Amino acid sequence: MELQAQTLVSAKWLANMVDRNPVGPGLRILDTSWYLPMMNRDAKKEFAETHIPGASFFDIDACSDRTSKFDHTLPNEQFFADYVGNLGIRNDSHVVVYDASDFGAFSCTRVWWMFRLFGHTQVSVLNGGFRDWVKRGHPTTATYSRPEAARFTATMERSWVKSFEDMTKNINRQQFQVVDVRPRERFLGWEPEPREDVKSGHIPGSKCMPFSEFLDKDGMMLSPEKLKEFFEQSQIDLHKPLCGSCGSGVTACHMVLAAHLCGAPWATVYDGSWYEWFTKAPPEHVVTEVKPEI
Repeated sequence: MELQAQTLVSAKWLANMVDRNPVGPGLRILDTSWYLPMMNRDAKKEFAETHIPGASFFDIDACSDRTSKFDHTLPNEQFFADYVGNLGIRNDSHVVVYDASDFGAFSCTRVWWMFRLFGHTQVSVLNGGFRDWVKRGHPTTATYSRPEAARFTATMERSWVKSFEDMTKNINRQQFQVVDVRPRERFLGWEPEPREDVKSGHIPGSKCMPFSEFLDKDGMMLSPEKLKEFFEQSQIDLHKPLCGSCGSGVTACHMVLAAHLCGAPWATVYDGSWYEWFTKAPPEHVVTEVKPEI
């Protein structure tokens, strides 16, 4: 099976799977919806009202290090193992993740990356998300049956996560490329951040590749050929180490997924992302651009 087929699954494929076999230990579907406060959406409430039959809800904020001052910081191995085990996921389960965002994919890539980070490679993203699922007329339900808890063992690949210290050292050493997937206006410092206590701007030396531009107008991931063109246009070399950043470590995983589809599975994530960087970095390491007058 090709890399892309393993990573992305279509609504048709998933509908056939759900139709043929009840969702169970062999196949687990997760609604991983998460939204910024400014989006005015309640992911849990929406899941309770409608979701793909057999799906469970994966709460990015709940499955995190709750002692951290930063949003949805990665949990430790045991916490992740217990959390997904309670969702009925075993080490041999095929996990399909999706979200219900208007983008087609917003937060699901974070959960896809988390599973891989903790050693579970049998995980796929529903291409086009719930948006495409509904568009194609596949069934939805408000019924939820909590799965029977399962045993899951996690082993974290720590080299896939960059810390504030790693990012600081990289400014001078330039050992890896930094890709910021926030909207360009926030990256440049022209538009405000969603958090009132954080100003916009970017890490010195980073390049901007807005996560929405990895998707087409229908919310589907671009083809590997088009993704490679996007990386090249953004002056990112897929043959060299790279790290994704965003506001708080969620949409940064779009870049990791895109790189993975292009045959570069070694991309990392700065988990604290801009929220942590702005909080800890000295003023000279918060870069903004002068907005041209119209």
